[in-house]
Amino acid sequence: MFASSLEQAWRRLLARSNVKVLRFHDLRPEGVSRLFERGLNVIEVSTISGHNELRMLRRYAHLRAARACPLVDWRTG
Repeated sequence: MFASSLEQAWRRLLARSNVKVLRFHDLRPEGVSRLFERGLNVIEVSTISGHNELRMLRRYAHLRAARACPLVDWRTG
């Protein structure tokens, strides 16, 4: 798919959804977070997302509370 085709498809999607301002790049944190939730490791996610530094990758990754809470449930030991 050419960049112009992708851009046209993105504009049509925004118009249909009645969203006024949203850049494709704005979806990057969501994508990175979902990759981690699917079980991919840091190397895999950084390769897919293009992040070369862990610091930048951490900036984009946001776990959902429902996913993070069981990881720190102190009651179960």
